[in-house]
Amino acid sequence: MSHMVKDVSTTEATTKAGAQQEPERGRRAALRQLRPAIVLTLLLTVILGIAYPLAVTGAAQALFPSQANGSLVYENGKPIGSSLIGQYWTQPQYFHGRPSATLNLQGTPAPYEADNSGGSNLGPTNKALVETVQQRIAELKKENPDVPAGTPIPVDLVTASASGLDPDISVAAAYYQIPRVATARGLSQATVRALVDAHVTGRFLGLFGEPRVNVLELNLALDALPRHAS
Repeated sequence: MSHMVKDVSTTEATTKAGAQQEPERGRRAALRQLRPAIVLTLLLTVILGIAYPLAVTGAAQALFPSQANGSLVYENGKPIGSSLIGQYWTQPQYFHGRPSATLNLQGTPAPYEADNSGGSNLGPTNKALVETVQQRIAELKKENPDVPAGTPIPVDLVTASASGLDPDISVAAAYYQIPRVATARGLSQATVRALVDAHVTGRFLGLFGEPRVNVLELNLALDALPRHAS
């Protein structure tokens, strides 16, 4: 009997000691997992959060400085726009870009609102879109009265792009506006057409996309023409 009591007491003591050691083992196991996690987090932060961005930024600035800084266009040393973002041209002596359906932050229509890009999201059968396009066609013809009757209307002059910030127009859209621009500037249409042709960008790699004209660059070239050009 006394032997059995001793065995039970020993078992209880062993169990109690094991129970006391269990939290300690748990803490040690947690520390073993925590240390590598902290070290790995710090290492990845330094590599991916600091070193990699600095390396990519440095390479971009060295190899593609213009693109890395927003493809800005300068005049007299001052930035006047970006070749990637269109502007709202309305004066007759300039080529106009595509219609823009962007809104300002208050939800009011504001063409070429660069901080809130977006399209109208209207489908091709939407009544509002059809009416808007018809209205744009009427305004386009009114703005360009010297265009020969029957000239096809370029679709990009009466429809907005998905972003509302498209900086380019089609070659046909540029040609359509030549009579107005030439008259407003007192230039021959041949002179303006030659300038347009000189600013046509072809398909990417000769395969992708369509030939296009950057409106900002073309208008700057117009302003740079000698006053006696004809």
